[in-house]
Amino acid sequence: QTLVTDEKVKQGHTHVVCCCRKKCLLFNDVVLIVATLHTGFSRRAKSFEMILIGRFLEGIGAGRTPHYSMLM
Repeated sequence: QTLVTDEKVKQGHTHVVCCCRKKCLLFNDVVLIVATLHTGFSRRAKSFEMILIGRFLEGIGAGRTPHYSMLM
């Protein structure tokens, strides 16, 4: 026997998933924008290290995106 009905659990879970999903996707977009800026400005700064940092951040962003989009 449970103290909470199944309807309340389902409604609460949906709210948490939607709220968490939106914030996670927005944060991931910020990471990808920073990575793109590092890669884009590397030529102007003549810095090979900025390309490496940009590619590293792009890899992190690409690896995290599928997990957040499947939360729904």
